[in-house]
Amino acid sequence: MPAIISLATENRLLARLPLRERQRLLLHCDVVQLSFGDVLCEAGAPVRHLYFPLDGFISQVFSLGHHRPLELGLIGNEGVLGATLALDVSTAPSRAVVQGSGRALRISVRQWHLALRDCPRLLRALNRYLYVLLTQLMRNAACGHFHEVEPRLARWLLMTQDCAHVDKLQLTHAYLADMLGVRRSGVTIAAGALQSRRLIHYQRGQITILDRASLELVACECYAAMRADYAKLFSPPLRS
Repeated sequence: MPAIISLATENRLLARLPLRERQRLLLHCDVVQLSFGDVLCEAGAPVRHLYFPLDGFISQVFSLGHHRPLELGLIGNEGVLGATLALDVSTAPSRAVVQGSGRALRISVRQWHLALRDCPRLLRALNRYLYVLLTQLMRNAACGHFHEVEPRLARWLLMTQDCAHVDKLQLTHAYLADMLGVRRSGVTIAAGALQSRRLIHYQRGQITILDRASLELVACECYAAMRADYAKLFSPPLRS
């Protein structure tokens, strides 16, 4: 148990719970390894587990008919996959795919309901996180309509790095095009512009962030706004 308690602090959402509640919750969790490409849930299918990433990250994607999938958001160690259970809805709103390998704390839906009886602050944390996700969806929709590809790409790279905690990201232009909902040629031009300014380096499906501070200046306003939304709701930590 001491080892898993220490791990829990690596998830920023859990770290903000009072220690006693965090310890109670961890009695119901196990540590799992998430591998790139793992599908954790499908849109419309029953949610069977909640995942609190520790150092991996998960992409939420949605498809319409035969169109390419579009990314709705990323979940890293700031949050949890399965937060919509707090709304008493047992089906997943989107497909969830592991985009960054790593560990996560996993809890079954049944055990989650049991844990809520001993962890009242957990439900409050999930409700706040749902609000963060809602604002992200709204910003993503507006961002995709009004902002150019280059600042959007810069924002997405920063968000991915926030989740992955590494400078080197395994990302192809085709994948980035799907996630941003644009043509591959648009991503190639935008990535080329960032590389020519030595903000990133791209080679064989790997993007290395060279100058994060300058990349933040290029990114659209949505990146700073999303970080502010999270900080406003989760700082200071939740207390009993």
